[in-house]
Amino acid sequence: MSRSAITTIYFLLVEGEPSGWHSVASDEVWHHLEGAPAELIEMNLATSSNVRHRVGPLGDSAAPVATIPAGHWQTARTLGAYTLVGCTVGPGFEFDDFKLLSDDPEAEKRLRRLMGE
Repeated sequence: MSRSAITTIYFLLVEGEPSGWHSVASDEVWHHLEGAPAELIEMNLATSSNVRHRVGPLGDSAAPVATIPAGHWQTARTLGAYTLVGCTVGPGFEFDDFKLLSDDPEAEKRLRRLMGE
């Protein structure tokens, strides 16, 4: 079976509707395309650490691109009315490499505890 070297998608984040917590087996590069900045939250359960990235126009503590390492849990939300983002995954995205946190009860329990939820 062949696999794409990279794949790219784009999607709209709207106010009050964050992306679901998920993990991808490849590095995922987020690109700000339009609208308000977005906040990406990255959680590494192996080290119990989290990082918050602000993706948006240069300045005001934002950068137009951020990378979430393979295997880290992540979620995103707009910091305004909307944000149009793109995500590039390399090697290319395959659904078999994608996990939703809601499908892993043990990881969900641990992540929510570490995030203080």
